[in-house]
This record gives sequence, structure tokens and C-alpha cells, in this order.
Amino acid sequence: MTRIPRSAMILGLAGLIPFIWGAITVLQPPLADWTIRAIGPRFAGPYVMLFYGAIILAFMSGVLWGFATKLEGAQAAAGYTLAVIPALWAFFTTGGGPSSAGISLMAGFIGLLGLDWLFWRYGVAPEWWMHLRILLTAVVLACLAVGVFA
Repeated sequence: MTRIPRSAMILGLAGLIPFIWGAITVLQPPLADWTIRAIGPRFAGPYVMLFYGAIILAFMSGVLWGFATKLEGAQAAAGYTLAVIPALWAFFTTGGGPSSAGISLMAGFIGLLGLDWLFWRYGVAPEWWMHLRILLTAVVLACLAVGVFA
């Protein structure tokens, strides 16, 4: 089965909302101004993407940890070790300004996709996993690129 379950697809796409909102507010300064006045500066421009991106990398570390529980022996030890990398990456690399933090998050999401593939290749992620992860990662990278380069 390579079809993504409906609930996973819907929730995965919903999880893109902060990234998409951040990119839109970078491209539309009046909307960014409204957002800052209405709900605060953390929810506009690159800041919402950076904050949320760090949270998602930490969340995905937990997902990978869950996959690692299905492994055994040395492969499990390697899996647990690899699973913590996205969270640590976000913690240690996003403290700079918006551009350097955005580039670091982009690198983190690319690395995460590699880890997704590895766990999928080990057979502990669902068959449909990479279809979903490639889609979501592409959108996240495009949004973060807007925040960094626009």
C-alpha cells in the first residue's frame, strides 16, 4: 500500500499552515502588518516559520524515535541516535538571525528527509511514508526559502 491514509494527509497538510502563512506574510507586507497588530510579531514573516520549524524538527525526532523502537540490536542503537539529530539540530542552529536560522532549518529538513528515507528503507516506516514526507518537505523548503531569500 503506497496510498497515504486520508487522516495522515489532512493533518500533514494542516501542519503546513504556519509555514504557508509565514511565506505569505513575507510576500504581502500589509498582511504582515495586520498580523503583527492582531496577534503579535511572532506570527508573521519568517518568525512564525522559524519558531514552528524548530518545533516540527523536534516533533519529527519523536516520530523517528518511534520508528527506532521497531529495530533491534545495533540497528536500534543507531536508530535512537539518529532520531535525536533533528531536535538537536534545531536547538543548536536556530539562534542566529532570521536568514541564518532559516538556512539552518532548510538544511535540517533536508537532513530529516534523509533520515525518513533511512527508517523507511529499514522497513519500520509505513510504505506510504516517503510519498507524504517528500510532499510536505517540498512545501516547507519552498516556504522557508521565501523567508530567507525574498
